[in-house]
Amino acid sequence: MKGASLISAEIGRGSFRPARLGGKDKTCPLSSGSGGLRIGWSATGKHANAVLASPSSILPNLHMNVFELTRALVDVESITGNEEHMGNVLFAHVLELASKYAGHAERIQVEPRRFNVFACWGNPVVTLSTHIDTVPPFFPSREDETHIWGRGACDTKGIIAAMIFAVRELLEQGTRDIGLLFVVGEERNSVGAFAAAKDPRGSKFLINGEPTENKLAIGSKGALRLELRAGGRMAHSAYPELGESAIDKLLDVLNEIRRMPLKVDEILGKSTINIGTISGGRAPNVIADHAQAEVFIRLVDDGATTRQAVERVVKGIEVREVLLVPAVRLGVLPGFETTVVAFTTDIPVFGDSWGKPYLLGPGSIHVAHTDQERIQKSELMEAIQIYKQMVKQLMH
Repeated sequence: MKGASLISAEIGRGSFRPARLGGKDKTCPLSSGSGGLRIGWSATGKHANAVLASPSSILPNLHMNVFELTRALVDVESITGNEEHMGNVLFAHVLELASKYAGHAERIQVEPRRFNVFACWGNPVVTLSTHIDTVPPFFPSREDETHIWGRGACDTKGIIAAMIFAVRELLEQGTRDIGLLFVVGEERNSVGAFAAAKDPRGSKFLINGEPTENKLAIGSKGALRLELRAGGRMAHSAYPELGESAIDKLLDVLNEIRRMPLKVDEILGKSTINIGTISGGRAPNVIADHAQAEVFIRLVDDGATTRQAVERVVKGIEVREVLLVPAVRLGVLPGFETTVVAFTTDIPVFGDSWGKPYLLGPGSIHVAHTDQERIQKSELMEAIQIYKQMVKQLMH
């Protein structure tokens, strides 16, 4: 992360004062609890009529407000498989919080240079959890009057910030027996959740964070991810009869997959198919001797019938099942607006290992994974209070 004039921020209940902003101190009024920031003011202490560049020299610390923390986390690139730096940053942050409020923080090893981050205060009854990895490509944070932008802003760096602030405010109010769990690998194969499921810590309830616009999801679709590989024989393209096109084979199978009948659920809706990547061949004038594709099917059931359908139509090429996650029905709580989501989460992988699962987070899934990824500042502020309310309800 490279140069910016903002060094640190001192936060109180009524104002915060950046240590340096363009050579001058500036103070802005705050309006939300301990260190909360009024919507319409920026994370850097300047009214946000214009888009602001990233305060990229700032590492997360306990003096930040939620907008600053979100931007600092966005500016740490953590594309799946490259989460190590993000994990270290988060571990240092929750360790500081654990030290201040008599808690415990640890790294939970998953793979070489990949680990989950766990912190707790007492024996966790409720654990707030989300993933730390993002999809590619990385792009840094910026903000305007109403939104924070950048890769992971809503999926899920803003959610991490809101969870940390919710736990922090609960601790300030004397609440104990809560935990934070941040896992790697959700965007690819849920490897972090698989590792966490084998190492539970006694939590009775799990609040999983994904962008649901702060609505409590009552169900989420599952996932069946496949890799298809076709082999062939090279030849001069002027004499195709001398070769065997792997691309032709692959396209024929993909066409059959697209025609497969898919399951429909009265709550979750219909299953969907996405052919996400295709590659292969050597050159335009060479009959292709190899081709591969990745297919992602969103499930509305346990996936058994869809797997059988795939087995029927895939002929003459290799198919490998990378991931199978069943659709799930989720817990509800009185007083919360509900929704149904079409995406897949780590929840089916966790099972009941970390307690009964609930799914809620700020941000819209419609801008996640896009070059317009962003999160509303108002939703971030709202999420802090919603998470606190959920924790309190689940504890009583």
